[in-house]
Amino acid sequence: MYEYELQKFRSAELIRRAEQERLAREAVRARRAARREATRRTAEGESHTSGPRRHWFTRAA
Repeated sequence: MYEYELQKFRSAELIRRAEQERLAREAVRARRAARREATRRTAEGESHTSGPRRHWFTRAA
């Protein structure tokens, strides 16, 4: 009976750990998505011109 109780305790602990790790991964994904969204919004607003881009190198002959 004692081994059964230990096994139940270990199983419950593993389930709790797995849930905590899932929540942590989900939080990291949410932060990354929010950061990407904020970067995308600021990049759209900072565009100075809508004209053609400047060529940095001269054309080869």
